[in-house]
Amino acid sequence: MAKFKALIANQEDGKFNASIQEIDQSALPPGEVLVRVAYSSLNYKDGLAVTGKPGVIRRFPMVPGVDFAGMVVESSAAGFKPGDEVVVTGCGTSEIFWGGYAQYARLDADFIVPLPKGMTLQQSMGVGTAGFTAMQSVMELERHGLKPGGREVVVTGAAGGVGSVAVAILGKLGYKVVASSGRPQFHDYLKSLGAAEIIGREVLATPSKRPLENERWAAGIDNVGGETLAGLLRTTAIGGSIASCGLAGGPSLNTTVFPFILRGVNLLGMDSARVPNARRREIWARLVRDLPVSLLDSMIVVAPLEKVFALGEQILAGKVRGRVVVDVNG
Repeated sequence: MAKFKALIANQEDGKFNASIQEIDQSALPPGEVLVRVAYSSLNYKDGLAVTGKPGVIRRFPMVPGVDFAGMVVESSAAGFKPGDEVVVTGCGTSEIFWGGYAQYARLDADFIVPLPKGMTLQQSMGVGTAGFTAMQSVMELERHGLKPGGREVVVTGAAGGVGSVAVAILGKLGYKVVASSGRPQFHDYLKSLGAAEIIGREVLATPSKRPLENERWAAGIDNVGGETLAGLLRTTAIGGSIASCGLAGGPSLNTTVFPFILRGVNLLGMDSARVPNARRREIWARLVRDLPVSLLDSMIVVAPLEKVFALGEQILAGKVRGRVVVDVNG
């Protein structure tokens, strides 16, 4: 069997270790579709996984990498054949299934979608789980009544992966987007993506003893959690909705029931891992339609697999802008 390069994470005697190794294709776990991987990406979960933080990897040994895109080499599934270009975004990969930080991956067909027409493999990983979650959030907000032309929509952690894609999509759809960010050096970047206004993270993150404050937001996409989400709940307008999809500011939520029972605010949890395949295809179709390719390209930095360890530390420290695409063959 052919050997290939893979980042292997392991745990021995309670100690985490990870390294890039040459392994045999026979070591791959079972699955219906074998993919030659071209690109993966860097998400917050990937930072946790490659640095050995608990909460992501549930089985060892593990190939991290929540996402991957590449070409089918072998398939026993009717829906895919050799030569098909395909995409996988977080579906238990890097947790219980081997992921994309390798030159080959094998998964069942239920987790795999065809590469959307009009998008390259590299661009699909520029989207990755982060962009997929951003589009999923927009679609859920729409399902709960959000339409352009009303109050402002706020995106927190706006210079990160989810935030960047969310700002670009909302701007394209005609919303007045307010980007919340604690990194002033990225204000021009956020405006180029479509932000009408930028506010410092302290505007929402400063704790308050008041259960409600002045109504401002029609909706929000929150990547931060903690005090930021609490502040967002206090200031969302009657009937507004918040899509919660991250915890960069912490998992705790110190709030009251007043936003829910006095303003009818909806708090929508975004789980991008357990999305049925048909719904995944709908989300990718919307991404092709509503995420301007020129803006997507402006978010992307490509890095070789060897840099994932350092980049993992950086994304956890909030030092990564936009989207990092990982070239597993670079």
